Amino acid sequence: MSLISAGQMSQRVRIQQPTVAKDALGAPTQTWSDIATVWADIQPISGREARIADRIAAVVSHQITVRYRSEFNDPKSVSQMRVLFRDRIFSIHAALNEDEANVSIMLLASEGARNG
Repeated sequence: MSLISAGQMSQRVRIQQPTVAKDALGAPTQTWSDIATVWADIQPISGREARIADRIAAVVSHQITVRYRSEFNDPKSVSQMRVLFRDRIFSIHAALNEDEANVSIMLLASEGARNG
């Protein structure tokens, strides 16, 4: 079982999910809603350049560890979520329940790609 000390999680992050609202003309528009503000450990694990929308963009992959939350159980909804840390935005690609112990979740995320 992966026990996590409070000192390991020193970054305060916001977890967001997309929501659809109507603009002034009644047209649907996507916005982001906070679902949680949690302590996290953010570790960079790789970096590369990719062509996105006919431009070269840096894509940095990160492992973000947070305490277990049931919101991360549905893989389809997790892939739509993002993490905000200060002025940085991370797109979540997967959530791994470490040791299936419901203690911590490892979020595999990228910064610089589809950040919404």
